[in-house]
Amino acid sequence: MHRLILALNVALLVWVFCSSEIPAQTRVEISFSNTVRSGPITGRVYVAFASSGRREPRSQIGRTGVPFFGVDIEALKPGERAVIDVTTLGSPIESLGSLPPGEYFVQAMLNVYTKFERSDGHTLWMHMDQWEGQRWIRSPGNGFSEVQQLTVDPAKDGVIQLEITKVNPPIQLRPETQYLKHFRIQSKLLTKFWGHPIWIGATVLLPRGYDEHPSVRYPVIYKQGHFSTRAPYRHGPRDEWLSDDFPRMLAVTIQHPTPYFDDSYAVNSANNGPYGDAIHEELMPEIERRFRAIPESWARVLTGGSTGGWEAAALQIFYPDIYGGAWIFAPDPLDFRNVEGINVYDDENAYYKQHQWRTVPTPNTRNSATGEIMLTSRQRNHFELVHGTKGRSGQQLDIWSAVFGPVGDDGYFKPLFDKRTGVIDREVAEYWRENYDLRYYLQQNWSRVGPKLVGKLHFFAGRRDEFYLNIGVEHMQDFLETTRKPYYAGTFSYGGRGGHGWNPFKSRGELVRLMAAHVEKSAPPGRANKAWRY
Repeated sequence: MHRLILALNVALLVWVFCSSEIPAQTRVEISFSNTVRSGPITGRVYVAFASSGRREPRSQIGRTGVPFFGVDIEALKPGERAVIDVTTLGSPIESLGSLPPGEYFVQAMLNVYTKFERSDGHTLWMHMDQWEGQRWIRSPGNGFSEVQQLTVDPAKDGVIQLEITKVNPPIQLRPETQYLKHFRIQSKLLTKFWGHPIWIGATVLLPRGYDEHPSVRYPVIYKQGHFSTRAPYRHGPRDEWLSDDFPRMLAVTIQHPTPYFDDSYAVNSANNGPYGDAIHEELMPEIERRFRAIPESWARVLTGGSTGGWEAAALQIFYPDIYGGAWIFAPDPLDFRNVEGINVYDDENAYYKQHQWRTVPTPNTRNSATGEIMLTSRQRNHFELVHGTKGRSGQQLDIWSAVFGPVGDDGYFKPLFDKRTGVIDREVAEYWRENYDLRYYLQQNWSRVGPKLVGKLHFFAGRRDEFYLNIGVEHMQDFLETTRKPYYAGTFSYGGRGGHGWNPFKSRGELVRLMAAHVEKSAPPGRANKAWRY
């Protein structure tokens, strides 16, 4: 009897197996040739699917761009294959199995990682910036395949084989001119921290008449922002910078990419290292020596927008004795009660908010004209996760965790929240608050730093900022307007329908004139050398 039952069960299992439809699995196999790299590579490979062939698929990747998928590789040798299949996370389509069938232009990409043996004892594998601003798609030495036009149907078995045979060329710096100068130096402080040569640099725009007035020293506008070697301001024959009555100042953008991002946020941090010290102790003295700057706080002013806005605010607040004023536009979160929609302190999950009985997706990006939600927090963070694991995406949320957060046990930053699930780590949230929440910092330290900031903080934001950054500005205003002994005596300006790029000035020259007037007014008695106003 038992044998009969056993035989019937086996027969049933065979029937179920043979009659059931087993899901097909399309997969992509990616290799690289020995012309790309002769030895093994640790890093990450990607595949992108584009409906249009007007541009290479790799150039169509973006927040709302074409579907792409990525997977880490470790010591992959030339000719060996990395596999991307239906279990691999993608963005904006999360699984290769959900890709609509059709004709696609398909391309594979390679992001090469470098081994860093940091001074804190941790060993990390990350992308080393090659002066491209942490854009792995165009970074020198990174690879890509030829574009193939293919018919793809994930519902059918199939293997797409792609070989990476091409390598991005070196970055070509913009040529210097009479007024535009570049230089970079190897930072001893950062090189020691990372255990690998780290470079920082500057792009300097000289005023009209600089060569003709060799004895004149100049105030400096330190313009903050994402990595760029472009001139801080336009300076052609028809531009204000070279006009007869324009203030004669130096304008400087600094380059300080990190293995995490195109920009270090210009402060010391546990994960990035002593970028604040490197900028102020190594780079700034070299800028001021080479280009005849007035090396005093009243002659140094700050400005910047978005990332550069946060930096302008943070540098003025954390280094009040070095800078004489900051004009801050659409800054990244000044108060962590709204970090692109996430309330770091009150939310339990970065992807969803709980309103009594309802669970609602957390918005990340909105249309400034209509208020329409363009991207949720979950979608934005999964886009970053496809770019890179362990915070190696080179994207916005990851750099905030790298700058604002502590080091994790594995040496990479300890994330504020789980990128897969969105669950927030309360200990990390508290670390953010105690170290980099600028509004909270001022509230806790106003009696000490407030007297050094009077009249120096000027904020600008559009009320419809696409990333909700106006809310942090509003929280900052709520606090600063309560200050006494001393009163902050700065300004806040808002564009009622303004988006992320809003500012009230008719031209950049108008802002420069305002900063120049502030410099003149702030100069100590008897030291207002106006030779630079020729």
